[in-house]
Amino acid sequence: MQYTVSLKLNHVFQRLYRKGTRSALPTLAFYSRQNGRRENRLGLTTGAKLGHAVVRNKLRRRLRAIYRLHEGEFKTGFDIVVVCRAASVTASYQRLERDFLKLARRNHLLRDKPREDVAEQ
Repeated sequence: MQYTVSLKLNHVFQRLYRKGTRSALPTLAFYSRQNGRRENRLGLTTGAKLGHAVVRNKLRRRLRAIYRLHEGEFKTGFDIVVVCRAASVTASYQRLERDFLKLARRNHLLRDKPREDVAEQ
């Protein structure tokens, strides 16, 4: 991940949970907050209730891959925490990707794309 570092400190996670912008879908919950840096910091949370380590690691790998593929679309300077919910265990990769991007859009983390369908006059 070119513009992103991992978020690992517990107090940063707790601050995001308390003060961050949040939104959720049945598969994922998303927390974000500006961090005043030039890069994003990404944290992924998978609770023990979701399954054994193999299941949790698979979810984290999928979410990291989704973020890595769409990293260029994200604005920089944010702390982002993605929390996996129970429905994410059985969700397909495509559904996780769709929900991930939908939540990023809701939290205003994606760059505005220039509209290509507007005809030049």
